Amino acid sequence: MELKVDRTIDARGSYCPGPLMELIRAIREARVGEVIEVLSSDSGSKRDIPKWCQKAGHELLRVVDEQGFARFIVRKAR
Repeated sequence: MELKVDRTIDARGSYCPGPLMELIRAIREARVGEVIEVLSSDSGSKRDIPKWCQKAGHELLRVVDEQGFARFIVRKAR
């Protein structure tokens, strides 16, 4: 099933905590239910983004490994 992504953040080339900070900024600007995609080449994002989503109460829908980066799909839950 294809997800409708409302906003994509291309943080490839940015180092931790850059991708996470960009996600936090986008979540603040988004409305509840919107889906944000983050592209990150920083390996620390695989730990930081899921942990932050759980702590902040947002839904990590998917993590997809691509060639040289990962794609995180997050839904603003509150």
